[in-house]
Amino acid sequence: MMLSTTEHMPHMKIKKILGIVEGNTIRARSIGRDILATLKNLIGGEIEEYTKLLAESREQALDRMKQQAEELGANAILGVKFSTSYIMANAAEILAYGTAVILEESK
Repeated sequence: MMLSTTEHMPHMKIKKILGIVEGNTIRARSIGRDILATLKNLIGGEIEEYTKLLAESREQALDRMKQQAEELGANAILGVKFSTSYIMANAAEILAYGTAVILEESK
């Protein structure tokens, strides 16, 4: 599955637009990560626990979006974007979305 944040792929043409696809996940922080983050906040620097949590969340949202596109018969998703929103005090949604298409090489 090809993914692109752009609306076109070089040397490819859109044969068919299949529609919008999306994948999301909602993740909550854990007490263990919060304790480590609080300590890190005192001394400064990157909070690796949250960086890892967000990276895992983005991957899961992308995987779900790709699965939806595959079910439609797509071989690519164009215009891929991410969105994040807070659901409650300690939980956030990561949403990945784009347009599922069938691409073929241009002649």
